[in-house]
Amino acid sequence: MKEGFHGITCWRCKEEIHVYHRYYYKCNICDDFSLHKFCAELCKMLEHPSHPHHTLFLVPYIFLHVYFYHICNLCKRGHKPGELFYQCGKCDFSIDLRCAMEVGKNVIHHPCHPHLLTCAIPKPILCECSACGMEYKGIFYQCSTCAGGFTIHSECAFLPKTLLIQEKKDGAFYHTHPLIISYSFPKIDQQAKHHPRCRVCGGYFIGQEDLWIYKCDKCMYYAHLYCATSKQVSSTGFGHTVKDYNDADYPHLFHLPFPDETYSIPKHLFFQQTRFGTFTSNDEVSLQNISHEHPLILVDQMQMDGKTSLNIYSWLLKCHDPVKKTQLLCNGCLRPIMSTMPFYMCTNANDDHSCNFALHEWCTRLPGEIKNHPVHPQHTLHLIYSKDIPFFFGVFDCAACYLPCNGFAYCCFECKYYVVAHPNHLLSIVQKGNHSYVCCICKRHYNKSQPSFSCNSCDIYIHPECALLLVETIRHKYDKKHPMHLSYIPIENHKSEYLCEICEEDLNPHASFYHCQDCVQSIHTGCAPSILQCETDTYTMYYGGVHVFINIKFGSIHNTNSHPHPLLFAQGIVLDGQCSICGNELRYRLIFKCLECKFAIHYNCCSL
Repeated sequence: MKEGFHGITCWRCKEEIHVYHRYYYKCNICDDFSLHKFCAELCKMLEHPSHPHHTLFLVPYIFLHVYFYHICNLCKRGHKPGELFYQCGKCDFSIDLRCAMEVGKNVIHHPCHPHLLTCAIPKPILCECSACGMEYKGIFYQCSTCAGGFTIHSECAFLPKTLLIQEKKDGAFYHTHPLIISYSFPKIDQQAKHHPRCRVCGGYFIGQEDLWIYKCDKCMYYAHLYCATSKQVSSTGFGHTVKDYNDADYPHLFHLPFPDETYSIPKHLFFQQTRFGTFTSNDEVSLQNISHEHPLILVDQMQMDGKTSLNIYSWLLKCHDPVKKTQLLCNGCLRPIMSTMPFYMCTNANDDHSCNFALHEWCTRLPGEIKNHPVHPQHTLHLIYSKDIPFFFGVFDCAACYLPCNGFAYCCFECKYYVVAHPNHLLSIVQKGNHSYVCCICKRHYNKSQPSFSCNSCDIYIHPECALLLVETIRHKYDKKHPMHLSYIPIENHKSEYLCEICEEDLNPHASFYHCQDCVQSIHTGCAPSILQCETDTYTMYYGGVHVFINIKFGSIHNTNSHPHPLLFAQGIVLDGQCSICGNELRYRLIFKCLECKFAIHYNCCSL
C-alpha cells in the first residue's frame, strides 16, 4: 500500500482494509470492490478448533439468499442475508468470517517496527504498551523476533498517522495544524528543541525517548500519545483556563502581565482606600523631604501652552523612548518617564549632564508607611529615599525580587528589611514556598526561602520579578514599526529557528521572550530592559527572565579621593576589562568607570 492510503471496506467481511494489512485485492473494473488478502484467499473447507469433530464449509455465494438470518455460534453476533459464513455440513454449527479468520487477521506489518507483530493471545491481558508506556488490560500485538519483547496495545497500533484537533469540544485541547504521529522522540531532538513539555499535561519527555508522540514541528507542539488522544483540558499555562473566583471578591486584583513598562500601581491605587492603608492629600510628601541638591521643576504636557519655556520642551524630548534611543527613568520607582505623564525634572539636567534626577509626579506622594505588607506583615514598613538608604550609593537588594535596586524603598528598621518602592511590589500577593520549584515563565529554579506567586490549584509558580517586571508589550529600537509582545510558548507557523535579534544567540521559545509577528523577530526578555545601557551585554542565565539590573538607574556621577576624575555609575561590559583594584573581570557587574581614562572598578571595590 502507498503512503497516505485511506481505509476502504472489504466486500466480504465488511471490515476496513487498514494500511497495516499491507496487501489487498482490488477489482480493476469496479471501484467499490476490494478484499482483504486473507478474505480473498478463504479456504472452501476449514478445520476450526471450535468445532474439531466436523469440517466447516464456506457457504457458496449463490446460496446465501437462502439464509435470511444467521447467528455465529462463537461470538453470538447476528448477520444479515448476503454475508459469508462457514457452516458444518452435519450439524447446525456456523461461524462468521470474523471468527473463522481471526488468526489471519492477528498478524500486522507496522511501520514502527521492522518485524511482524502477532496477536498471539486473542483475549485481554494486562501488559505495558511499548508505544504509550502505560499499562493496559486489552488485546496486544507483540514481536516474537526481538528479545526485548516489543508489545503494543491494539488501540495504539491502529491510531491514525494524522490527528485533527482543530476544534475545541467538551473542554478538550486543540491545535491549528494536524498533528503527525512519531514513533520516538530521541534525546538529541529534545535537546535541539530546548526540552519541550507536553502541551496537554505539561510533563517532560525526558526518559521517554522510545515512546510515541503526536507533534507539529512547525509550531514546536508536542504531546504524549495518551494526552493527544484524550479529552482533557490543556495543561495550565499552555492554554485558556477557567476563572475560579469572582472579581467582586478581589477589588484590587491586578491582571498580569501589566500592559507596558510604564504601568504604575500607585497612580491608580495609592491615592484611595486600599488594604495597605489610607492615603489622602494631607499625607503628601513635601519635595523638601526628598532633598535633591538642585531645584526641581514640574513638567506636565497637559498644562503646556504657547508661553511655556523652551527648556520645558527640551526636557520633554529627554523622556523615555527606546525607539529613539533616549532614556529617562524615575529615581523613585525606577520605571520609565514618558512625555505623556507629569514628572519633576532637575533644572540642571540641560547644563550639567552629571545630574539625571527625575521623579514621576505621583512618586512624590507615596504613602509614608505601609502596614501588613504580604512579604513582611509583622511590622510596618516606612518609606525612605535614596539618600537615606544606609548602603553605599543607595544600592540595596530588594527582599521581594532579590534584585539590586537604587530607588526609593520601604524599610523595616527593626529587621533591616528593604522592599524597593517599585510600584508593582507594593500590591502583590506573595507566598513563600517550601521546596525548590521551576518558574513557569523563565524556566529557572528558585529556592524555598524566595517568595513567589503561586496557584495551588494549578501547581504554577512564578518569580516575583518575572510576574511583575515582564510586561505584555514593549517598544524597541530593533523594531520601530511594531510593538513586541510577550510570549511563553512557541509561535504558531514560525518560519525559522529562534534567534535573539540583540545578542544573536539561540532563543528558547518555551521560556518567556518578546516577539513581533509581522517582522518575525524575537528577543530575549533579558535582552530587552528599559535600561538602554544594559542592552549591550546580557548574562546568558537571564535570557529567559528579567535583566538583573532592571531596578538600577545608571548614569549618576561619583567623586572619590582615590581617583582625580569623576566616575560614572554603569554596568560592566566586556570592553571595560578588569577592575583597576582587584583585577577581576568587570563584565556583568555594577561598576564605576572614568570617561577620561581607562580607570574602572567594581561597585564593591569602590565602597571599601
